[in-house]
Amino acid sequence: MNKNKMLYISRLVAAALSGVLVTGQVTGQAWAQGAGNYPNKPIRYIVGYTPGGTADMLARAVGQKLTAVWGQQVIVENRPGAGTNIGTEVAAKSAADGYTLFMPTVANVINPTLYPKLGYDLLRDFIFITNYAKVPGIVVVHPSVPVKNARELIALAKARPDQLRHGSTGIGSPHHLAGEIFKTMAGVKMIHVPYKGASPAIADIIAGHIEVYFGAMVSTLPHAKSGRLRALGVTSLKRVAAAGNVPTLDEQGLKGFETGSWFGMAVPTGTPREVVSKLHAEAVRAIAAPDLRNRMGAEGAEFVGDTPEQFTAFLKTELDKWGKAVKASGAKVE
Repeated sequence: MNKNKMLYISRLVAAALSGVLVTGQVTGQAWAQGAGNYPNKPIRYIVGYTPGGTADMLARAVGQKLTAVWGQQVIVENRPGAGTNIGTEVAAKSAADGYTLFMPTVANVINPTLYPKLGYDLLRDFIFITNYAKVPGIVVVHPSVPVKNARELIALAKARPDQLRHGSTGIGSPHHLAGEIFKTMAGVKMIHVPYKGASPAIADIIAGHIEVYFGAMVSTLPHAKSGRLRALGVTSLKRVAAAGNVPTLDEQGLKGFETGSWFGMAVPTGTPREVVSKLHAEAVRAIAAPDLRNRMGAEGAEFVGDTPEQFTAFLKTELDKWGKAVKASGAKVE
């Protein structure tokens, strides 16, 4: 082999080695900019409801804790509409880099049965980080409605078929479904008025524009305690200490009535495992904070903080449970 060929080959080898080194540096830089020092920029947290409801309150409370720990702002982005499907689809189609979080709720396990077609697949498109808390539902009326308990509401609804209006946080929400189950079990007819979240629904019942509201305890109970609304019953099988002496619907004649909400954290499928682990650790730490627990526990929240595997298994049972409930109630998208 002549000297020119040897020189040519040596230059090729040098170039190749240089490329390997450069590639290694790029890979290292990508890691440093990605999971290695995550997060290094603001994070958005998509919530499929309007501000002011339980989902929004929990997302903001956890977001504040994460911001304090990481020094990067967690920005809650409210995307209400279509029973949370708008926000869910936006989150499902976002980059799987840990900079888009999503608030899954019980609405997400109701919608696959309630809606004929969705733009996402819940189990395929998300990794579920943890379930923050379970929250029972509560039934309230405007103080002008002449009833003091669920039995009296049923009697009034039977005397005035299709005259009482019951609000919910949207078509397909657990509170919409709770109202449909209530009407079916009680044998009454009321008009459903869907809203795009808890805040507008609560504002309207306080103003007297609707008579009845099926809502989450965390966002609704303070207004019942203040006297602006009257609580008739809780939707859990056992009474809730935070709600005082409000009886369950089950003990008021609607045997087996049990509905409620839950709220958590998820990320798009494909998010790096290291990011998932970091989010899980900090999210569980956030909901263990005494100030958060005292504030929301006093309003009915039962905190969970499970693992991604446990949360996913829970979701699968919820899909089956609520799918059957939707079919049995006859609830439909309007």
